[in-house]
Amino acid sequence: MASRTSRDVLLRGLSVLGLAIREQPRIFAVAVAGSVLFGVMVIASAFVVGAVVGDVVVPAISAGSVGLGVLALAAAALFGISVLRVVGIFGRRLGAGFMQFRLQAAYRRRVTRRYLDLPLAWHHRNATGTLLSNANSDVEAAWYPIAPLPFAVGTLVMLVGAIGSLFLTDWALALVGLAVFPALFALNVVYSRRMAPRQQRAQRLRAEVSGIAHESFDGALVVKTMGREAQETARFAERAGELRNALISVGRLRGLFDPLLETLPSLGTLAVLVVGTIRLRQEAISVAELVSVAFLFTVLAFPVRAIGWVLAELPRSVAGWDRVRRVLDASGEMPYGDVTLDAAQSRPASLTFADVHFSYEPVEAHRPGAQVLGEVGFTVPAGRTVALVGPTGAGKSTIASLAVRLVDPPRGTVTLDGVDVRSLTAASLAQTAALVAQVPFVFDDTVRANISLDRPGVDDEQVWAALRLAEADGFVAALPDGLDTMVGERGTSLSGGQRQRLTLARALAGRPRLLVLDDATSAVDPRVEATILAGLRSAGPAGPATSILVVAYRRATIALADEVIYLEQGRVVARGTHAELLATVGGYADLVTAYEQADAEGEQAGGVDPPPTGYDPVIPVDSGLEVEADR
Repeated sequence: MASRTSRDVLLRGLSVLGLAIREQPRIFAVAVAGSVLFGVMVIASAFVVGAVVGDVVVPAISAGSVGLGVLALAAAALFGISVLRVVGIFGRRLGAGFMQFRLQAAYRRRVTRRYLDLPLAWHHRNATGTLLSNANSDVEAAWYPIAPLPFAVGTLVMLVGAIGSLFLTDWALALVGLAVFPALFALNVVYSRRMAPRQQRAQRLRAEVSGIAHESFDGALVVKTMGREAQETARFAERAGELRNALISVGRLRGLFDPLLETLPSLGTLAVLVVGTIRLRQEAISVAELVSVAFLFTVLAFPVRAIGWVLAELPRSVAGWDRVRRVLDASGEMPYGDVTLDAAQSRPASLTFADVHFSYEPVEAHRPGAQVLGEVGFTVPAGRTVALVGPTGAGKSTIASLAVRLVDPPRGTVTLDGVDVRSLTAASLAQTAALVAQVPFVFDDTVRANISLDRPGVDDEQVWAALRLAEADGFVAALPDGLDTMVGERGTSLSGGQRQRLTLARALAGRPRLLVLDDATSAVDPRVEATILAGLRSAGPAGPATSILVVAYRRATIALADEVIYLEQGRVVARGTHAELLATVGGYADLVTAYEQADAEGEQAGGVDPPPTGYDPVIPVDSGLEVEADR
């Protein structure tokens, strides 16, 4: 079993290296050319040294003098070979490094691009720390053997040349080489077999340690407020200890084999001297030939190890590549169409849900996903405001995600201006509809950069207009550097309400024709929230330029809507104005009353809005999108 596993790792590792060569053939050719040049010069240096010793040094010792011309010629030969060796080393290292870093950069981009293409349901099933490890340490591990690969290929050429030279010199010395070189290969194979499981385990633990660390840092508020610092530290320390032990195991094995790999060529040199002395006495070889062969064995010790380096890193490479391929081969991306809506953004867009059903994919593949929505149908007419109201788990945030096509319904259609959102181009969809999520995500950048996002045409005038509409211009103007103020990671220098207004301004700066607010003003004072919504309804000289779908829980917010959709257990139970539903639907009246009481209690406690009763948690994704978990 171990033999089959080792053979499988070897074959898969060689296929990864083959892929690297196919992707960067020119750079690889340059690196191998440098390595071959180095190898040829190593062999040449052995024979030049032998000739110098046999034809210059020994006669000079016998004669008691040496000619300056001969010494100059020998020095020039050695110097020329040394220069060519340096050129070979430079070409090999430059090519190998360039190839390795280009592959790592290219695959980091591919993995990150794949993250953005994959649906949010896929992200739900994968820990953020694992995704970070895939894009960083796994990509790095996959291409780690590239650095010694050209050296190893050049070494193979050098070994063939060396063995050929040994046979041309003397058959007895050649037999010594045939005994030593296969022994080195065998030792490297055994080393690779023993190293494979250790490297695979270490790579897996790297991802797990990264995942625990990211989770602890991301949930720092919960950890500290719940007094879980010691437990989280212990959890991290336990897995970090496992990684330490795994790396120690790798180092211990390397420490065992490295001396053997160093000793074997030295033993070969000793054997050459013993056999060579015998052959010298038999006058089968000359002193120059003996010195050349002995020197050749000495200088080959280091290059031959390059093959061992490649074999030793193949298990780690395969482990990293498997984890990278899992991302690249993941399915479920949502392809966009080629239809473009009115880009002038001169009028609001209409939104229609028709017989929409939806179930989230389960975290465990063998378990069915729970249905979140069933037979949902309603319309947000152009220029109108529709409020979604319902208890936690009713599916409000899922509807918000479907409206901007963060997810697709397996049954039913969602249309913008009568066009299925699946038929729209990505740019057209982004121009038409914007989502402001439950939990505001703010980049560690300036206020200006957070709002404009480097979108064409979003200048400072448009940024300030969006800030005014979001009731955020006052606090931004009071910041130390105004629009140039750095807000910190996730907007740590801002309050919750300020972050929400900033993300609302970000959406408004793009002038969307449909605005989806997923409980996006829950941390804002109710009076400010009412002002914001009233401003959105009246924006534009000829009436509202934006249709609004708002997930709401405050009575004041709901009352501003032209129509209210009341949901229970993923289905539309009732629709109408706030007054009509309050008078006719008992469940709606009870829910709105409970919301109102929570607001009143929050104001009595100090004017700070409490977490809303209908607040639906989100699952953050590395791309910056926020995904609802309203199930």
